Amino acid sequence: MVKSAKKLADIYYGAARSGIRVCYRVRLLRSEHRCQSLGTKGDITQKGYEKKRAKLIGAYLPHPPGMEPSGQAERRPPVTPSSSRYHRRRSSGTRDERYRSDVHTEAVQAALAKHKERKMAVPMPSKRRSLVVQSSMDAYTPPDTSSGSDGEGSLHGEGTPTSSHGSISMEHWISRAIHGSTTSSTTSSSSTQSGGSGAAGRLADVLAQTHVGPIAYLSLKRKSAPGPVENGNSLRRSCEFGSELVWPPLEPEENHSAPPDVTSYASEHSAQVERPQVSTTPRPVTKYGNAELMETGDGVPVSSRVSAKIQQLVNTLKRPKRPPLREFFVDDFEELLEVQQPDPNQPRPEGAQMLAIRGEQMGVVTNWPPSLEAALQRWGTISPKAPCLTTMDTNGKALYVLTYGKLWTRSMKVAYNILHKLGTKQEPMLRPGDRVALVFPNNDPAAFMVAFYGCLLAEVVPVPIEVPLTRKDAGSQQIGFLLGSCGVTVALTSDACHKGLPKSPTGEIPQFKGWPKLLWFVTESKHLSKPPRDWYPHIKDANNDTAYIEYKTCKDGSVLGVTVMRIAMLTHCQGLTQSCGYAEAETIVNVLDFKKDVGLWHGILTSVMNMMHVISIPYSLMKVNPLSWIQKVCQYKARVACVKSRDMHWALVAHRDQRDIDLSSLRMLLVADGSNPWSISSCDAFLNVFQGKGLRAEVICPCASSPEALTVAIRRPTDDCNLPPGRGVLSMHGLSHGVIRVDTEEKLSVLTVQDVGTVMPGALMCVVRPDGVPQLCKTDEIGEVCVCSIATGTSYYGLSGMTKNTFEVFPMSSSGAPISEYPFTRTGLLGFIGPGGLVFIAGKMDGLMVVAGRRHNADDIVATALAVEPMKFVYRGRIAVFSITVLHDERIVVVAEQRPDSTEEDSFQWMSRVLQAIDGIHQVGVYCLALVPSNTLPKTPLGGIHLSETKQQFLEGSLHPCNVLMCPHTCVSNLPKPRQKQPEIGPASVMVGNLVSGKRIAQASGRDLGQMEDNDQFLFLSEVLQWRAQTTPDHVLYTLLNSRGAIASSLTCLQLHKRAEKIAALLAERGHLQDGDHVALVYPPGIDLIAAFYGCLYCGCVPITVRPPHPQNIATTLPTVKMIVEVSRSACVMTSQAICKLLRSKEATAAVDVRTWPPVLDTDDLPKKKPPHLHKPSNPDTLAYLDFSVSTTGMLAGVKMSHTATSAFCRSIKLQCELYPSREVAICLDPYCGLGFVLWCLCSVYSGHQSILIPPSELEVNPALWLMAVSQYRVRDTFCSYSVMELCTKGLGLQTELLKTRGLDLSRVRTCVVVAEERPRIALTQSFSKLFKDLGLHPRAVSTSFGCRVNLAICLQGTSGPDPTTVYVDMRALRHDRVRLVERGSPHSLPLMESGKILPGVRIIIANPETKGPLGDSHLGEIWVHSSHNASGYFTVYGDESLQSDHFSSRLSFGDTQTVWARTGYLGFLRRTELTDASGERHDALYVVGALDEAMELRGMRYHPIDIETSVIRTHKSIMECAVFTWTNLLVVVVELDGSEQEALDLVPLVTNSVLEDHYLIVGVVVVVDVGVIPINSRGEKQRMHLRDGFLADQLDPIYVAYNM
Repeated sequence: MVKSAKKLADIYYGAARSGIRVCYRVRLLRSEHRCQSLGTKGDITQKGYEKKRAKLIGAYLPHPPGMEPSGQAERRPPVTPSSSRYHRRRSSGTRDERYRSDVHTEAVQAALAKHKERKMAVPMPSKRRSLVVQSSMDAYTPPDTSSGSDGEGSLHGEGTPTSSHGSISMEHWISRAIHGSTTSSTTSSSSTQSGGSGAAGRLADVLAQTHVGPIAYLSLKRKSAPGPVENGNSLRRSCEFGSELVWPPLEPEENHSAPPDVTSYASEHSAQVERPQVSTTPRPVTKYGNAELMETGDGVPVSSRVSAKIQQLVNTLKRPKRPPLREFFVDDFEELLEVQQPDPNQPRPEGAQMLAIRGEQMGVVTNWPPSLEAALQRWGTISPKAPCLTTMDTNGKALYVLTYGKLWTRSMKVAYNILHKLGTKQEPMLRPGDRVALVFPNNDPAAFMVAFYGCLLAEVVPVPIEVPLTRKDAGSQQIGFLLGSCGVTVALTSDACHKGLPKSPTGEIPQFKGWPKLLWFVTESKHLSKPPRDWYPHIKDANNDTAYIEYKTCKDGSVLGVTVMRIAMLTHCQGLTQSCGYAEAETIVNVLDFKKDVGLWHGILTSVMNMMHVISIPYSLMKVNPLSWIQKVCQYKARVACVKSRDMHWALVAHRDQRDIDLSSLRMLLVADGSNPWSISSCDAFLNVFQGKGLRAEVICPCASSPEALTVAIRRPTDDCNLPPGRGVLSMHGLSHGVIRVDTEEKLSVLTVQDVGTVMPGALMCVVRPDGVPQLCKTDEIGEVCVCSIATGTSYYGLSGMTKNTFEVFPMSSSGAPISEYPFTRTGLLGFIGPGGLVFIAGKMDGLMVVAGRRHNADDIVATALAVEPMKFVYRGRIAVFSITVLHDERIVVVAEQRPDSTEEDSFQWMSRVLQAIDGIHQVGVYCLALVPSNTLPKTPLGGIHLSETKQQFLEGSLHPCNVLMCPHTCVSNLPKPRQKQPEIGPASVMVGNLVSGKRIAQASGRDLGQMEDNDQFLFLSEVLQWRAQTTPDHVLYTLLNSRGAIASSLTCLQLHKRAEKIAALLAERGHLQDGDHVALVYPPGIDLIAAFYGCLYCGCVPITVRPPHPQNIATTLPTVKMIVEVSRSACVMTSQAICKLLRSKEATAAVDVRTWPPVLDTDDLPKKKPPHLHKPSNPDTLAYLDFSVSTTGMLAGVKMSHTATSAFCRSIKLQCELYPSREVAICLDPYCGLGFVLWCLCSVYSGHQSILIPPSELEVNPALWLMAVSQYRVRDTFCSYSVMELCTKGLGLQTELLKTRGLDLSRVRTCVVVAEERPRIALTQSFSKLFKDLGLHPRAVSTSFGCRVNLAICLQGTSGPDPTTVYVDMRALRHDRVRLVERGSPHSLPLMESGKILPGVRIIIANPETKGPLGDSHLGEIWVHSSHNASGYFTVYGDESLQSDHFSSRLSFGDTQTVWARTGYLGFLRRTELTDASGERHDALYVVGALDEAMELRGMRYHPIDIETSVIRTHKSIMECAVFTWTNLLVVVVELDGSEQEALDLVPLVTNSVLEDHYLIVGVVVVVDVGVIPINSRGEKQRMHLRDGFLADQLDPIYVAYNM
């Protein structure tokens, strides 16, 4: 036992006297320089890919014993940049030495070397030219590997150190220093650094051996040709013209449909029924140009460079990084997040329970004053000439000496004035005990000291704060909240500061954001009145009144005020005097901030108690001359200096210019941030350099302090040079589990800590577990240090709950008994008490990040990042590390400021290596690494990084990084288990299941088609038109409006009949067409289209309506027209004269082969005669017309509509909407396919009502056109598309008042139906209803319809019947193909609106798409439909019979196996509601969830793109639109950015976070594009497959593409 204790002590007191590095026993890792050329310009070639794959897999294959995998043995040496660069004086100093550690640097280099075998190509993000900060992206050459100077790569000699300075010569030692600053450090941001000549060589070396490998580098240039412009006014593929573009699959369907699975588990491809939309074409031209096809390693055909990049990402992700998730199928859809299982081998504390340690007795010194005011009075009257404080100007000259006499008289003056000269005699503004703000700049300690003691004498409570520089300083708002909560009404300030504050035009100081209203009071003597002779301040002994409040910024950015009582202040000064051995009239140099913390305690308070002389060095002087404090120590023969480790580091860098430095007068060098474990390297380096200049080792005294506990521990200055300080070399792995394991130093990841001395006199200290009950730690456990002493803060002002948790802690022993009757204060420091009562601090609670159950300290992560040779790429002190909570765990984010001269590639290389280093040393993944432009991170008043503000900006997307690397794939290990489909269930068990659960089978139907009326006797629409032309010749059927709302043209029954006859004659004469020939009608939306349609029926031809090409965009829209004409086998094309010209134009010739067009007939001049006879079809089941449409997946599908179906369809709509000749209906739809065509061309002829036609394209000119027409014609029923509704919502949102004054009235509208083939867009319909409610629109009027290819209208909200209902379902259950109804507003709830009422004559059933069995009520399945107006099949060139029968004539596998159903390809469910419909039956509501084609299968679950897109759009105000798709099982998210391009990179982390949180999915690629890039068809649906193909063919011209690792 004794032996092991001695051994432990040996390690702690690691022979520090005999040479500062001996205790490290550094293992220097050697290797040959292996230079490999690193970046290749393009992407991986097939051969390269195979090679890389073999190499990658090789690293994971077992090796014969005794053999290392190739290259593992060769490790890289630490390479030193040439030290010569340190001879130059820095322009403004560099960063602090705090994070410097040789061993750490080497550990990092070794960790990086370990990665070198795992050569993976990490795809580099692509950036648009305008986003690139500097450096041409095209001219990318690998860094020159031979640029370093010769001797750089080697160290002088090997083996054990011989001299007392260790084996590494000092020159090299410093030149390899890693100068860093804590994330919260108060350091300047202006430092610039001269790069070393060796850095490039060193970088190249490391890069040649890291796994970054050839970087896939993509340069995206702006195309010179703009994207397709619709109507010349926007880049959005407009909702009206030229948008239905058909994209072929990239190669034969089989390959395309099942890309390889790259996720870490191999899920079997489930028996999912593929529903490829029929592509009825030979392969036409793709929309975004012809990309060459190439194959990736998996044999998946892809096009161009983007996809190769994705392939690289896929390969990178295949690397077995984390153990694969365990899989088993949980039938319940509760997606339980994976809980991190504790590692059975993790180290656990084994020591005995610690004992509380007591500091030495507080000595009773007879002449100690009873209070600080008494001390001031004593020195001010006994030794008025004694110097108290000397201030410096920026040249280092003594500016002013404040004597004790002046301090006493001026403080009295301030006390008198604030008590008696503010307010009136009866109502003074300040009374004893009130709080007062002290606002003084850092270069004016004298004014601050006078004001502070003035407040003490007046018995008011000073609250020292920073000077607010602008109205919205980082954190100044929080300080305002503190002042408000303290009830501060007066701010004391100096003359110069008062003049410098921002002023309003009237000269008043404006109220700062979040601040209370303040009276600013200047404390300069000349502005104050003299107190009367008989007035003296009341000087009492120190009591329990509050002396002052020190502000403290928390981790979350909130500011608290720590109250310190007078007795605590005095006791603390006494404790410091005893510990530091302060004597009267000693000189002390103070570089610290005098307003708070160590600077205040030593430089303002304890100094006055002991009549010491303080030389105050302002921060501004340190920036100009980092050596100034050392010069002042020499000049004044100072005995004590108070510094931070960064001040020591700055002095190290600059000391070469000085010859005559003598530090022998120093008896104590107080290191204020000694509690930062990384300060040890600054102390060692400083001692090493200045030992030759009189500095003694025992002079360096690190201390640990916190705002709550004041000074926690301090190393005592001693004359005994034989008592070595304590050292501990701790294993980082152990620390992350909260235990102390003295590292054998063979491992890479160690943390070397030095002691911060012993407990303060009269105090009791213990260490408790950081979370939960304050239980004492074991001796080998890290915990939070707690102190019981008079000399601590007593509360957070005004916050009793937080005060209780921090200042009134009762530590418990393992038995549960408190160890003391007195409360302890939590210090916020993490550490342990070592042998001999030495206190060791390993980090701060504020910097603690708990990731997957392991603790990491932000400072340690910063140190590791900085050890990756950052000089060339980032600024040293400007690096922030914090954690954000995503998916129930903390995720580490690193943000650094990038130098303006670093290139994209360099930065990306550096980022990749930082990730590897942190992973190697801390075994933790970094979730996001961001680089921001220099000088853009929010600063604290002393120039350090304002951490909470940085985090805030990161989370709200206002940080504007210039480089981002996200690694969710490596970090997020707690995703739910992937779902595996159950084996197929036979029909019998399903049937039993239905019977057992007593569920109703989900089926529903509309009402019967009922009684025939006069026009219903006709089988054919052509007969109905002839009958109407005879019976009501002058009845107006159609009115077409222009963009001004005026009638452009109209048609009566007779006019339409006559016009149709002439067209029939034209077709017979000029077209020589036979019965049943197909005719393509290429017309703009209007009356000509209707006449041409009936003309075709009159002569027995089959019409096909085709959207005309867009005049501004012929190249992309004409090929689609040509394709429909070819696929439909049209014998001729009918069109207007204008379009005729367009088809023969130069642009048309360039786009398609015009020679292969069928004959084109122009109907503008018709023959005068009518045809000899009108055709009457022999059989009602023959074709009436063909309906061609492009699906959202980019497939062109034509369906056949027979005469029977057409008549039944019109009849069904007539019944549902109660349409009669006296009615008027406004239609704002595209007339080319689906229900839009039927309403525009057919229904009026069948039912006789008047249709007011409004072409949607006119709304782009006049958004109010549709609603004005509805109002003007007093329309009761109107139909529109989502694009029209969106145009009105966006375009008229701010004009409702104006429209009201123009008489717009929507109160007569009873149905406003959105015609759609998708899940109802509930957010859009609701915002439309809300917006136009003031104009009389009844919220219940707005509803949606639902149709698809097999049946153009299944549901449509008619005039009678219950209103559409909305239900809320659990989105997580939906992914598992289940419906679970939840309450509105519950987490993961998704609102679904009923898609209108089922049309008359329509039957619906919900079937399992795989087994084809019927499903129960409220079960999710495919919607099957049986109706007399079903289409009769696809019109295909190839006649794919299997598909035809599957989609149009399916039968259930059990139950009713006789009925023939058509499969819609949409998932949905039926739910019987409590409402009754017109027939008195209970109403069955149909809810459409989404298309099977569009759904994405990821992690074994089914996701609907719209759900992910909705989450993404909500994340940032600048995201206008979003579309998602998958490629090789990677989720690709495309967002349209409506804002400045510098916001593009803000979106990457936000998008990744929201998709993780809401959907438990990891985004693979984030693409940021301009507004209008996501293509949209005429129904307003996103064409995601077009987008995907455009992305893979590298034709989106993105602003930024981020590949998440």
